[in-house]
Amino acid sequence: MFQGFSKKTLPFLAAITQNNNKEWFTAHKKEYEELILEPSRAFVVEMGEHLQALESTIHAEPKINKSLYRIYRDSRRPNAIAMPIKERIGVIFWQGNSKRMQSSSFYLHFSPEELYVAVGVRWFEKPMLDAFREYIKDDARREKLANILTHIKAKDSAYTHLEKGYKRYPKGFSADMKYADLSLYKGMATYKLLDAHLIENGDKLIDTLYKIYEDMLPLQQLMYEISLRVKEE
Repeated sequence: MFQGFSKKTLPFLAAITQNNNKEWFTAHKKEYEELILEPSRAFVVEMGEHLQALESTIHAEPKINKSLYRIYRDSRRPNAIAMPIKERIGVIFWQGNSKRMQSSSFYLHFSPEELYVAVGVRWFEKPMLDAFREYIKDDARREKLANILTHIKAKDSAYTHLEKGYKRYPKGFSADMKYADLSLYKGMATYKLLDAHLIENGDKLIDTLYKIYEDMLPLQQLMYEISLRVKEE
């Protein structure tokens, strides 16, 4: 049963920031397992049961490269050699059979600085971008998405969504189209920032996240609908 993360978890992540090398991490791997990996697995199981009440086909798999992420950075990413260990811990509950990062998802990550809670797809690879743009070419669908974002924001002023990532309208969109700015996004997700220490109270964390995810559920459902239209390259 998930009881929350230890009060030592955030200081451990702060220590990673100060000692970001594989030698230090290897020497402290047992602490990683006790403070992060084991409670993360328990969290996925319990939070997954709650989320499946909202969406029965949500994937909640307490394994690395499933709902949990590797602690080591992808060596292909910038700064991975200088900072090989991740200082924030991510968890994802995705819906659908496509790639977990390209499926609509309930997501969170925490670090000593913040707890970030999000719903949707945080960035589009080309197949998902194409499906998204094709979907919102329809005036009614574009208005539906705009209304969903407005209604989510109305539930809590701290809810926000990603900033636009493109400056030029893509083919098929123009400034005179209502809500055309939606075509300028590189991802479509809503999110809220919370105090990182919330992770230390298991019941409160689960209840808080459930309320946020429930509020943001309409975007989850719409983005899942779009993900079903993806045509893989």
